[in-house]
Amino acid sequence: MTKYDNNFVDELRARLSLVDVIGRRVPLQKKGQNYWGCCPFHNEKTPSFSVNEEKGFYHCFGCGAHGDIISFVMNIEHVEFKTALQELADMAGLKMPDYKPKSPERIAAEDSYFDICEKATQEYQKLLFTDSGADALAYVRSRGFTDDMIKKYRIGYAPKNNLIASKFVDIKQNNLLATGLVRRGEYGMYDFFRHKLMFPIFDAHGHVIAFSGRSLDGSEPKYINTTDTELFHKRHTIFGFNFAREEIYKKNRSIVVEGQIDAIQMQVNGFGETVAPLGTALTEDHIAILCKSNRNIVFCFDGDNAGQKAAARACSIVLPFIRDNSNVCFAFVTGGKDPDEVLKSGGAPAMQKIIDNATPLIDFLWQIVNSNYLVSTPGGRVQAERFLKNELSKITDKKLQYEYEQEYKKREFNEWRSWKKVDTPNIELPEVDSVTKNTLVYIVNNFEDLASQYADFLSGLNISFDEPAPDLKWNSVQAEKFIVSLKLKKQLEAMENKRREIMQGMITGENYTNADITDINNKIAGINEKLEKLLYME
Repeated sequence: MTKYDNNFVDELRARLSLVDVIGRRVPLQKKGQNYWGCCPFHNEKTPSFSVNEEKGFYHCFGCGAHGDIISFVMNIEHVEFKTALQELADMAGLKMPDYKPKSPERIAAEDSYFDICEKATQEYQKLLFTDSGADALAYVRSRGFTDDMIKKYRIGYAPKNNLIASKFVDIKQNNLLATGLVRRGEYGMYDFFRHKLMFPIFDAHGHVIAFSGRSLDGSEPKYINTTDTELFHKRHTIFGFNFAREEIYKKNRSIVVEGQIDAIQMQVNGFGETVAPLGTALTEDHIAILCKSNRNIVFCFDGDNAGQKAAARACSIVLPFIRDNSNVCFAFVTGGKDPDEVLKSGGAPAMQKIIDNATPLIDFLWQIVNSNYLVSTPGGRVQAERFLKNELSKITDKKLQYEYEQEYKKREFNEWRSWKKVDTPNIELPEVDSVTKNTLVYIVNNFEDLASQYADFLSGLNISFDEPAPDLKWNSVQAEKFIVSLKLKKQLEAMENKRREIMQGMITGENYTNADITDINNKIAGINEKLEKLLYME
């Protein structure tokens, strides 16, 4: 059989769940570690067909059928290898590449890449405990890393000189360049990582395929990663996944944090199911890999603005992957801290409390809507509903999508459909007359931008803006002039009432002065000036 390039095949296996693919043809039920159903390859009434998601194979104890996700499609559809790949690629939303046989030279080159990365890791590990690596060792120990942790995660130090370029001279330059460890400059080869604390990046099987280097001199960016290579693709690689796979299975969930130090500290402090994307950009591929292991995910990000944005992105990209048995939540570490700091100050119990109080996906998405759209106005509600509809359309399980839609309709009815009077302590606003009311209803329902711009004022008028109103055929300038003039008149009325109160108070001996009268008169004059200018507004 012709040997094909396995990169695309591996990507398919990473993105697609074996249980999902087989579950389209065979009803499966989880029992213990495996899923069970009646074998589709022979007639049986008692389920003997076992699917192991973690190991990626199925096996029938009745007829002996055995294979992986590709062989299942080949056998169930009675198609050849390439056709099965095409069907799986369609499921995964990937484009089929042009396949070519993998040459002996290509196989040898890939083996060389693994070997170079392994040797580089060993060199970095040794240097961490030398005089040149003293600053790096001091830093990593200051972050709470023990020698056992340093050894387990194979942390090292890249020196200021060109260690790899000078020491790996017996290796073909093209192979060395292909690992991303060195680059070619005007004066020859030079190391990509210099004076960095080095974190090896492992593939799912524990092979070193790339590195993440942390700055030690305060320079930015703090972290730089190996650029994409034949072995390493950042959008497909999850930091710590090789260590977390077994714990994700045992704990029946994964925890996603923002950085590798946080991930390591979480793993060694009792949260072995924790992983991190490489950098801030969580991708669909990361989610697909995690969901293949388990569809229960806790996203645990910093509570700052960047963390909130990262969580909102995660919420959006996880929606196509959720199922009726998924449990996706969002937890935030507040007070300017990160998981590493929480663990140092409060230990595992403090971190556990944050995880336990995580917000379910359905509630977090609702929070996103209400914090980003002015739902107190008709225009804002329309925008919010449009956003929700677009997000929910990503859910591939139509029944689950329907349930989400129904839940949000209830919330919209209960929380959005009545305007609540906003307290305005400086201005008492009486009921408006019917003509003014109808005019405002017309404006709010026809000029969404104005409704949003003057939402605070409009919401304080105690008007129902869902009622019908006559069509006045106004443009936006006319509409805004009406709102602004009404707002100014209300302010003028309040100021005049205040002036009468001051004058009466001065007569009765209350603590008012001529300065108070002067101040209020100046405010009234300012409002009248604005009203006069409004007459000339076009």
